[in-house]
Amino acid sequence: MNLLLDTHVVLWWLADDPSLAPAARQAIGQGRNLVYISAASVWEIVIKQALGKLAVPAEFRDILGREPFLHLDITADHAFAVAKLPEHHRDPFDRMLVAQCLVEGLALVTRDTDIKRYGIDIIEA
Repeated sequence: MNLLLDTHVVLWWLADDPSLAPAARQAIGQGRNLVYISAASVWEIVIKQALGKLAVPAEFRDILGREPFLHLDITADHAFAVAKLPEHHRDPFDRMLVAQCLVEGLALVTRDTDIKRYGIDIIEA
């Protein structure tokens, strides 16, 4: 199963935060799954950092680059898929992640219960 990490999951993974569920940690780290991080998550992190809402290390880009994650760019197909989503969730970053999962056939690793309403494959974080 190929995975896309929600933004909070990326941060929990990088911080080795115990908030991340053991099953999610295993799915991410076992090496059998392709694990993606979306450009939308990186964008969300740097925006929140710039607004003073999130503290990340100055070398965040290097730290992220050392992880074996595949990077998923935002494409026009993803943007068009967002437009077709019902309004279950208002967060534009989360809506993009849902669209990317639908277009790319990925399971989303998340703790966000509102996202479940989209009917995508979820791994509980």
